[in-house]
Amino acid sequence: QVQLVESGGGLVQAGDSLRLSCQASGRIPSNLDMGWFRQAPGKEREFVGAMSWIGVPNYDVSVKDRFTITRDSAKNTMYLQMNVLKPEDTAIYYCAAVASTSGTSYIGNQAGRYDYWGQGTQVTVSS
Repeated sequence: QVQLVESGGGLVQAGDSLRLSCQASGRIPSNLDMGWFRQAPGKEREFVGAMSWIGVPNYDVSVKDRFTITRDSAKNTMYLQMNVLKPEDTAIYYCAAVASTSGTSYIGNQAGRYDYWGQGTQVTVSS
């Protein structure tokens, strides 16, 4: 089992930056693909971006020019650097992970494909 814990959320103003972290623990496979989702009040959970275990990124078009995902394999941690934040970025941000199977990574937007989830961290952007 893999446990995921997010941190770094908070209240910021529009235009500010924030970096979220997702710490993985437990029995971590070497081929763990990881992603970020978010859920705003009254809305469905949506894909933000993901990165494969070999460092290939994928972003939703809505954040591609503002958000960057990185990973530190030595720390079993994934980061989400968010720049030029907007009020519409307000949401609970969730970390998700799935082990690659048969040598094929999954870094897509289907939440159901991810096996492990964190509890989420709140990001609030004021205008």
